[in-house]
Amino acid sequence: MWYYNAEIIKTPKTMIINGLKYGPGLFRDTKKLTELGIKQFEIGKQGDGRYYYLGAMSIDTSGDVIVGNYASVGKDTNLLKKHMLNTIKRQLSTRLTSTDWYYMRKLRTGNDVPVDIQEYSDTLYSEYETKKTEISAMTKLSHIMEYENRKYTQVTKIKHIDDKTAKETYGPETGSATVSINMCTHWTSNPNDNVDPAFVSLTAD
Repeated sequence: MWYYNAEIIKTPKTMIINGLKYGPGLFRDTKKLTELGIKQFEIGKQGDGRYYYLGAMSIDTSGDVIVGNYASVGKDTNLLKKHMLNTIKRQLSTRLTSTDWYYMRKLRTGNDVPVDIQEYSDTLYSEYETKKTEISAMTKLSHIMEYENRKYTQVTKIKHIDDKTAKETYGPETGSATVSINMCTHWTSNPNDNVDPAFVSLTAD
């Protein structure tokens, strides 16, 4: 894009400047553009669309490249919290689906629900109530942003592949990285989790 005489030019077009007509090919001639005072135009860094609307644009004409910056307008926190509460409710329901049949069987046959399944169910409901309380208590956009982008340090074993057999082994060396985790979708218990042979630890920063 380009900028000339307070106009943002999105695509090459015919221009009339100082009484002279220039065809769209003008925009391939960098030297002529500079001569005529037509500058490159860029959109500056914008706020995260999950949390901000685009407000009015301000134009910075101080540099060789003109930059348009949109003001960031925070979204309604109550609406965002409503979406978060709906998310954790769906997450709970999805995670319980794989074990619901134990409770249906108990109703039909009287067979007890296995202890590990009952503990899993209790843990999920407890986590759900904790998440619901945490979300409901939020009063600022920054609280929501932190909760959905919480920083953790993840430690994993280094993977090795044997050149001859292509067999994969892990460790003993480890590496660490900072990851962002959405607490609405991060739950500590799941009986169907596959064990990751590389996993060592995940710790909140």
